[in-house]
Amino acid sequence: MRERGNKPESLAGSLLLAHPKLRDPNFARTVVLVSLHNPEGAMGVVLNRPLGRTMSDLGPEFRRSELAKVPLYCGGPVNPEQLILVAWQTATFDGTFKLYFGIDPQKLQELMGESQLEVRAFLGYSGWQASQLEAEMKQDTWLVSPVPADLLGALDGVALWKRVVGGLGPEWRVLAEEPEDPSQN
Repeated sequence: MRERGNKPESLAGSLLLAHPKLRDPNFARTVVLVSLHNPEGAMGVVLNRPLGRTMSDLGPEFRRSELAKVPLYCGGPVNPEQLILVAWQTATFDGTFKLYFGIDPQKLQELMGESQLEVRAFLGYSGWQASQLEAEMKQDTWLVSPVPADLLGALDGVALWKRVVGGLGPEWRVLAEEPEDPSQN
């Protein structure tokens, strides 16, 4: 984990990439967008677990809205009934990444009319108690990456994980391409 002096730097706005050897079914081959990281804990959503559904499947209030076609993702194992709306935008001229996390549906619809946003809906989230994420980082459970904004909307599922992990260097590219089940190697 990056540190500034004696104080750990916040990972908010970064990606956590499941280490290729992680076998936990909740997080194997996942890409987690960290939205909060402080001494009390951390929170984020899994970006690459699409549910194959849209917000229109959640009820009539969404079927007739601009949000009807927004894809649903499994955000993580914590509170799987909670709906979290996330939107982001990348400025093409300088690569600036702007994130809206936990945004209100009405506000999101207003923003969608004003600018080009990538929008996703998540059921549940990934959460860590105080020091839990730091302990997992020391055990090499997670790799950290800046957000490669050009990939977030372009890839999904394990392909996103493979591309981002593989982008960390040649040795990671080899590990990312290994089959999930080593007996199939």
